[in-house]
Amino acid sequence: MKYHFKIHRESGGFWAECLEIPGCMTQGDSKDELFANMQEAINTCLEEPEGGAFLAPLPDDSYTPSRSVVEVRVDPEIALGFMVRRHRIQEGMTQKEAAKNLGMKNIFSYQRLERRCNTTVGMLGKLLVLFPLLSLNKVFE
Repeated sequence: MKYHFKIHRESGGFWAECLEIPGCMTQGDSKDELFANMQEAINTCLEEPEGGAFLAPLPDDSYTPSRSVVEVRVDPEIALGFMVRRHRIQEGMTQKEAAKNLGMKNIFSYQRLERRCNTTVGMLGKLLVLFPLLSLNKVFE
């Protein structure tokens, strides 16, 4: 999953803003620092606190990388957790209902899954059954 950042140069450094997520921005003294900070910024924006009302939009594939627009890959664990959360909300399911449908003993395990999904193959299979439109291609592209 890749989001797009527009890079701006200022005296003394750079700053960048995510084109898809308003308010997701960062800065750096060098381009190397800026790129590391963009990675951290997008991961932080998508790894939302439990119960957060804001659901970030998906990446917009109409943006084309250029000298001033770059693609920033989301950490796969965060991307998968974000996509699971998105599908749960689209299905109108609560976290408690999703946990029950996945055979989890408590809601806390499910909440960890939505924050940073480092899951087993077995749980991944259950997620794909529960959310048949969940695309792993989108997560790992």
